[in-house]
Amino acid sequence: MDFLLLLVLLTACAASPRDLSGKMFTFPEETNTANVRLTTSRQDFSAVTVCLRSITDLTRDHMIFSLATPSAHNGFLIFKSSTSGLIYVTVNNKDIKFGAQDYKLNVWHTICSTWDSASGLVQLWHDGKPSIRKFVGGSKITKPIVILGQEQDSYGGAFHSKQSFVGMVSDVHMWDYILSPYEIQRYVDDLNFTPGNVLNWRALEFQTSGRVLIEDKQLTCHN
Repeated sequence: MDFLLLLVLLTACAASPRDLSGKMFTFPEETNTANVRLTTSRQDFSAVTVCLRSITDLTRDHMIFSLATPSAHNGFLIFKSSTSGLIYVTVNNKDIKFGAQDYKLNVWHTICSTWDSASGLVQLWHDGKPSIRKFVGGSKITKPIVILGQEQDSYGGAFHSKQSFVGMVSDVHMWDYILSPYEIQRYVDDLNFTPGNVLNWRALEFQTSGRVLIEDKQLTCHN
């Protein structure tokens, strides 16, 4: 009975929103299991802005952000290619390449991406620098499953270790509209900004699986 009560309490805690300000998820090893599943506040939207910060030393292909829908396992995916400087943003299974990105290893990077179904345009912001805007098309995102640490090759699963993320992730926010360049810059500079209304790092509902740690974010001091 005591064990069952503890299990219920742990499940309840996992489902409650948590303020992760000053924290990070650490994925310390290559696996096909370790992941964080994020609960979105909305199940139907026609535009997206995703922002997050990450650091890794991976030179192989790896995911940065994975959103799947029942009709598209890559509903909205941010993916770093093993090709130097190449990042993909995928919408409804259609890949768009963004080249010439200064993606250094063992350095914290800020990645934002925007997409709007009305125009069909997608854009990448890397460390505050915008890419050109490209056409990808796409329709509404419905019933999303958002995963950190693994790429979804099916709706909520089919993970492969060679696409997994190894490193740290922090400050994940998602909005159901396009942030202005001014608002994105405020996020990049870690100034006062409106937190995500779909995913909010300061009130995040999530569940972890496998070896994932929640740690204090490591900051560096500059003279």
